Formats: sequence, C-alpha cells, structure tokens
Amino acid sequence: MKNDFVQPLNPSVTNMAVDGLTTFQNSVSNIEGIVRLTFGEPGFNVDDAVKNAIINSVEDNNSHYSVAEGEPALRQAAVDYYNEKFGMNYAGIENVLVTSGVSEAIYDTFQTLLNIGDGIVIPEPAYPPYFAGIDLVHGTLVKVDTSKTNFKLTPESLTEALQNSKVPVKAILFNYPSNPTGVTYSRAELEALVEVFKEFKLWVISDEIYAELTYDEEHISMVNLLPEQTILITGLSKSHAMTGYRIGFIMGTTAFIEQAAKVHDTITFSLPKITQDGATAALTLAKNASDKMRDIYKRRRDFVAKKMTEFGFELVKPQGAFYIFAKIPADFDSGDDGLKFAWELATEGGVGITPGISFSDSTADYVRVSYAASDDVLEIAMDRLEKWLAKKRA
Repeated sequence: MKNDFVQPLNPSVTNMAVDGLTTFQNSVSNIEGIVRLTFGEPGFNVDDAVKNAIINSVEDNNSHYSVAEGEPALRQAAVDYYNEKFGMNYAGIENVLVTSGVSEAIYDTFQTLLNIGDGIVIPEPAYPPYFAGIDLVHGTLVKVDTSKTNFKLTPESLTEALQNSKVPVKAILFNYPSNPTGVTYSRAELEALVEVFKEFKLWVISDEIYAELTYDEEHISMVNLLPEQTILITGLSKSHAMTGYRIGFIMGTTAFIEQAAKVHDTITFSLPKITQDGATAALTLAKNASDKMRDIYKRRRDFVAKKMTEFGFELVKPQGAFYIFAKIPADFDSGDDGLKFAWELATEGGVGITPGISFSDSTADYVRVSYAASDDVLEIAMDRLEKWLAKKRA
C-alpha cells in the first residue's frame, strides 16, 4: 500500500551502523549443533540468596513503582560493597544511581556529559555499543588504536590523539579489564595515564564491569586515583552472573549523579523493586560470589589460550574478563579476514566465535573467543577447532 505522506525518520538512527557483534551472533545462533563461544554470558547460575530474595519480594507484592534513582537499601549496599571490595571512599547513596544494566549507564553518562560535537576518546578495539551511544548523543568519536601496543592505551598514544584531535575532547571511556581483549592495567600504568587525564582535564568514564574477574593481579579502580574526574560504570552482570536482571550502577560525585538522574528518570524512571531486592541480596548475602567464578575462569583461560597458541593463533594472554582475542594464524587462507574465518568456522566446523571487525577496523584479522562456557563445552569447541583447522590447511 502506497503512502504519499512519509516524513523522514531521525537520521541519527537511520545512519547508525548495525551492531556487528549482535548481528553475527544472531546469524550463527540457529546453526544446528553449533557450540557458541560468542556471548559474554557467565556460565554460572545466580546464587540462591538472590533467588530467595526475589521470590520473597514477589510474594510481598512489590509490583509497584520503586524509587527512581534506585531503592535506598540497594544504593547503600552498593556503596558499602564497592568501598569494601576496592577501597573506594564514596560517602553514601547520593553517590550512586541504579540503572538498567551497564548499557543504560553508558548512555545516561554520555547524555549528561557531552554537548553536540564534543569529543570523547575510546581506545580500540572496544565494545560496539559505545560507538552507537556516541552517535545518538551527537558526540564525536576520537579513536586510539591500541593494536600495536599489546592492546593497552599508553600516555604517548593518548597525548598524540588529544593533540591531533580536530574537536575539543571532554572525556575518555576507559574499559578495563577489557572487552574484547581481556587486558588490564597495573597501578603504575594507570598512574601514568592519570597524569594525562589531569593535564587535559578529561572526564574519565571508567567501565569496570569485569573488575572482579581479574586473575593475575589486584584490580586498581580509577576511582581511587582520580575520584573527582571519574565516573564509575559497573554492575552485577559479570560479578554475580546476573545478566538478565539488568542491574547497573553509575557512581560518582554528588553533583554528577544529580544530573545523570534526570536522564535516567526520562528514559527508564525506575527498575522493578523485585530485581533490586535481589541485587541487594547479591551485594550483602552473596558478596563473595565472584571468588569461585574467578578461579574457574582462570583455569578455562589457561586451557583455551594454550590450545589456541598450539593451533597457531597469536594472542596477548588476557588478565581479566573471559575472552581470548586472537590473531588468525598467518598461514591460513582467510588470515586477514576474521569475518570470513568466523563464518566458515561456524558453518563448517560447528564453533561460533566473534570476528574482530566487530570491535575495530584495525582488528579485522582477529577473532574473539569467550571462555565463559563450561569445561565440557570448551573441550568440544577446541577439539572441533583443531580438526577444522587441520582440514582447511590440508
């Protein structure tokens, strides 16, 4: 049916690139018998204390609107939890806003900070929704390629990007441990970067969602090094395997939280009280839930990294999160095309992984492998990968 009256849609949306990560995951998810190592989905169930708290909340008929900024009990639990875990010094509930996962937290923060055209630095490769969020708020992306420095941002590369930027840069989004690479930073490396953050007066949006999945050294939060300039983004998806509960936090100065709450109130208003009650239980009754996960993930990391190295992949051994970011073997016929490699592995070899082009144009010859799956699944995947590689090489 022809419609002669068609007003154009918002070009910020229509011109937005489709998320390559989600698109590829969806394209291979229905392949019969495939073993999926694509999702950042913890391979654990939620602690019973969380489940029981939610059941009790449902039975108490908590089906009405909750406090917009987050239930006071949950906000206080978050302050106490992160202060204790990472030595932070937040004063109280005025320093935290409860959001619908980290995705909303990132958008709220962008909307609160950025004027139209303002520059924001993102070290690449990086989580794709960061880029979409910048487009939606009409910010300007300033990329820093870390592929030549073992996927770590350096003071030199950051300074060069800031000096050469064609727009004024207001902020940096700094994610560590990193998705997709799993790299993280020592205190000395962070302190060197802080000097640049101070010199250029940058807001630091510190996405530390994987902080509790750091394997070989203590996680040092940016909050402890630069509290007045840091906006902490975190949540319970990875530390407590609560991805589907959508509990995220923005933590920062009282002045910033007051303004970010205006954005949150507009797009979400409030989260269900039943999930917030579950989150409160997670932070109080199941505060050590990540300890067991961390030990198991570390073992799985070592297994997958060893296997993939033997198969000819080049990789920087991850220090956190649950991903291996690996360069396709140089002798492989699609070695410069991670999308082709990942598609053929899925359709021919029965293993789903993510092409590196999803995270940066500079890592088109990489793939990301999630080792969050069970030991049995990982063993099957590595066996299939080995056999498929041998067949293709032959």
